[in-house]
Amino acid sequence: MRRFATVPFSCRIFFRHLISHRSIMATLAETKEIFRKADAVCFDVDSTVIKEEGIDELAKFCGVGDAVTEMTRKAMGGSVTFKTALTERLAIIRCSREQVNKLITDHPPHLTPGIKELVASLQQRNVKVFLISGGFRCIVEHVASQLSIPLHHVYANRLKFYFNGEYAGFDETQPTAESGGKGRVISMLKEQYGLEKVVMIGDGATDLEACPPADAFIGFGGNVTRPQVKERCSWYVTSFGELLKELEKI
Repeated sequence: MRRFATVPFSCRIFFRHLISHRSIMATLAETKEIFRKADAVCFDVDSTVIKEEGIDELAKFCGVGDAVTEMTRKAMGGSVTFKTALTERLAIIRCSREQVNKLITDHPPHLTPGIKELVASLQQRNVKVFLISGGFRCIVEHVASQLSIPLHHVYANRLKFYFNGEYAGFDETQPTAESGGKGRVISMLKEQYGLEKVVMIGDGATDLEACPPADAFIGFGGNVTRPQVKERCSWYVTSFGELLKELEKI
């Protein structure tokens, strides 16, 4: 008599799920090794590379901060689709081109401590660095310039404006406008550049779900802690200094 037959069906399903999950998620040691040997590292931007959530800052600047912040929390937690949350938030903000430009000038995003050193260290090792963001390209390009990241390594959403500068929506064809979009960008990068080991680093559910196709995911909690991300990733860091130390082991 086979012993497996005595295991309840529900338990068999659980064990199959556990084995399947284990095969996808790398262990802590495996994640660290992939990071040390990565061909490319992809960073989320809001609350990771920069301290702020760009869309929340834009909402505050336009006087509708409270109405938008809760939607951002739900979007980052994965309780609503990213595109739904983005559409609803922008419908409330309805920012003009002038307001966006003034935000960047008067309240430029603040880089998270250690990111400049980490990016420089990766680039010195000939590791390609990309910014993949559900935020807005006009803001993310400003961040990329501060980090000496080429603008063609930036993937983010594009705001659209009428000729008079009024808000006209956003480019819904961008992969980063959809849930799962960051994963699609990584798949494209792998094919385009022939990358074998790609790491995704970020604070939110949209970053976590990009692995796979990313070969490893590192959760970042230096600016905000999202429990579901912390619980589901094998390596969770609260400062970029931890990643710099790991690179020094090479």
